[in-house]
Amino acid sequence: MAGTVSVVVPARDEESRLAGCLGPLTGDPDLLELLVVDDESSDATAAVARAHGARVIEGRPLPAGWAGKAWALEQGRLAARGDWVLFLDADTRPRRELARALLEAAEGLDFISAGPRFLCDSAGERVLHPALLATLVYRFGPTDAENFQPAPSRATANGQCMLVNRERLSAAGGWARVRGHLTEDVAMARALRQDGAPIGFVDATALLDVRMYESARETWSGWGRSLAMADATGTRHQALDLACVWLCQAAPLLRVALRRAGPLDWILLVVRLALHAALAGSYRPRGAAFWLAPLVDVAAALRLTGSALRPSRSWRGRSYPAS
Repeated sequence: MAGTVSVVVPARDEESRLAGCLGPLTGDPDLLELLVVDDESSDATAAVARAHGARVIEGRPLPAGWAGKAWALEQGRLAARGDWVLFLDADTRPRRELARALLEAAEGLDFISAGPRFLCDSAGERVLHPALLATLVYRFGPTDAENFQPAPSRATANGQCMLVNRERLSAAGGWARVRGHLTEDVAMARALRQDGAPIGFVDATALLDVRMYESARETWSGWGRSLAMADATGTRHQALDLACVWLCQAAPLLRVALRRAGPLDWILLVVRLALHAALAGSYRPRGAAFWLAPLVDVAAALRLTGSALRPSRSWRGRSYPAS
């Protein structure tokens, strides 16, 4: 597919992680420009960005009604000149071929996001993170299925890596369309589907690594905050999501452990183990801890429940009213 690509990286106090994101992209001939939105950082984020050849957009103060990341993304969108905008989080580690591969995968689509390979250094992360990730599969199914177009209320996305047609995004109202959302990625995917735009999701484990958190505690707190997508999901669907995760993911192993399992529990347990094996390529390193992740499915279901019942409206030192 033809078209120029602008990369936009929203960054708030990311001096320690930004170089790993920008380094592989510097001088990439497939990119028109590399933009970093410095979201009022208190560290050397802007200096690191400039040292890697990025144009720095000095983030303006947060307007009323906006969440911080949505505002940073919007400023990047307005500054971008490419036909397509590739939004990357500062904690991503892209390969140089990423933009080209996503552009080819976006044939016939207006919006595409990608699933990375997760770098989990500690054993606690390798146990907990895959169990939390599995809740997404139980709720939304195989989102990377060819030609699959979800209903607007069921669309999802990974905000760590999103490629969007700039004209389509502008026509949708830009990130102002979802200005108050903390799960702005999911909210945007659903807004675009509501407009009839085709979207997609691809496996980019060979081209993109992400080090999301530094410990199991950070994983539990940070990812658990947004796991239920409470500010983008209606009450009915949240209830159905919770029922699905508890009944299909968490309960079977628990019933087996209590020696109360029936035939359906065993079938669901086999499905769960097969799903876990399919997720193995999304993690590095794995080791024994990764393969024990299904044992913490009940904890993952509890964290999802807490995220749905008591959604957090705080992130990166900022607190927001309910959207």
